Formats: sequence, structure tokens, C-alpha cells
Amino acid sequence: MFFLQAVPVINSASNYLPIGIQLLFAIVFIGGMMALTHLFGPRRNGTDKLLNFESGIESQGNARQPVAIKYFLVAILFVLFDVEVIFFYPYAVNFRVLGWHGFLAVIMFVFFFLAGFFYIIKKGALNWEE
Repeated sequence: MFFLQAVPVINSASNYLPIGIQLLFAIVFIGGMMALTHLFGPRRNGTDKLLNFESGIESQGNARQPVAIKYFLVAILFVLFDVEVIFFYPYAVNFRVLGWHGFLAVIMFVFFFLAGFFYIIKKGALNWEE
């Protein structure tokens, strides 16, 4: 496991300070935005607001009708490839420390990533027309 043989880093609380600051900032920002929308947002309660709304069309029929599997497939593939892209972040942060071994590991990761993508395309998972 060559990626574990990088320069040893001494773990201390100061290494986690930027992450803590970013987390605190995110919590304060989200809380502040939610408070501002409740303070300054419009308050219009009425029967029209409580009606079901489905793309501007009145609801008809049973809501339990089957939905095409393509929607779920695209959503799952998006999540899968989105999570794979997240793995590039640690490499981007540590690319100088990882050196050529890290670069080769990322090239291998990209190869497997693209192999999976081309497999999905070959199987027609993204073809909507059948």
C-alpha cells in the first residue's frame, strides 16, 4: 500500500482547526439564511397554498402508479459518480506529498472510473429511447 507510505504527519488538534472553522461557518451561514427567510419571507396562508401542486397540473388518478426505472437509474448513477469524484479532493490537497506514487494511483482510479462509465454507456443505461 504505497499511498500509506507518505510522509508521516503528526496528528494534533491544530490540524483539524480549519475543518472546525469551516463546519462552524457552514452551520452559522445555514442557520442565518433560514432565520432571514423566516423573518423577511412572505406569509400568505390560504386554501390555494394548501392544495396539492404537481407541475401546474391538477392531480388526477392514483399516486401509486409505477414510474419508469430510468429515473431511478439516472439518480443512482449520478450519486455513484458524484461520490467517486469526491475522492479526487484528498489527492488535490496532498498531491505534492504523494508524488509519483500518488499520481499513478489517481491515474489508475481515473481508468477504473472511465471503464465503469463506458460500461454504463455500452449497456445503454443512459439511453432513454427504446
